Amino acid sequence: MPTAKYKRVLLKLSGEAFAGGTGYGIDPATLENIVRQIKPVTEMGVQVAIVVGGGNIWRGAQAEKMGMDRATADYAGMLATVINALALQDALERAGIVTRTQSAILVQQVAEPYIRRRAIRHLEKGRVVIFAAGTGNPYMTTDTAAALRSIEIQAEILLMTKNNVDGVYSADPQKDPNARKFDKLTHMDALKLRLEVMDATALSLCLENSLPIIVFDLMAPQSLMRAVTGAPIGTFVYSEK
Repeated sequence: MPTAKYKRVLLKLSGEAFAGGTGYGIDPATLENIVRQIKPVTEMGVQVAIVVGGGNIWRGAQAEKMGMDRATADYAGMLATVINALALQDALERAGIVTRTQSAILVQQVAEPYIRRRAIRHLEKGRVVIFAAGTGNPYMTTDTAAALRSIEIQAEILLMTKNNVDGVYSADPQKDPNARKFDKLTHMDALKLRLEVMDATALSLCLENSLPIIVFDLMAPQSLMRAVTGAPIGTFVYSEK
């Protein structure tokens, strides 16, 4: 069994990660693959928190373009993340991983409210904690929620997963064959070059708090294990400090 480099991590899963190749909804096979990545990491004693997106069910930006009020569209997106969180919680628990879901908006019948100290206590007891509903505020992405929750729970690193992209590139590698992959770069360089690591608000939050990020493809074999053990994978985004 390899040795973990990090004791506490936060894993950001996009909504698209739940859809797999279907493009919409939750693909059971993809969900099981995600669980297979997470389980051996928890068995190593790594404390794992997860922030989930909701783009596989609802996209607030698209709804806004169709005339919907932006705040209302964003709240609908938060509810979509709760659905993904519950699906992931069920899959993890069926695999024998004790899990708790905390929501930034009140849905007490299905999830705990987000309480920072309680979340940390769950992690200390070896439970996986899933954070749903983003930050609980409209106009804020789940990337920003991932950065914020990482800092709040004192995670050592933020693990950003991408769909079929194994890191940060100078351009979209699926459209530009000449796109160059970065093995390492600073938060400031990512902001200056407008690279698609995460949205600018989230990246600035990581910069200000010197929170390192690894951007990688979760669907690659043993990718999460490689990330938490410090093996070369994806793109490492770090602070010059």
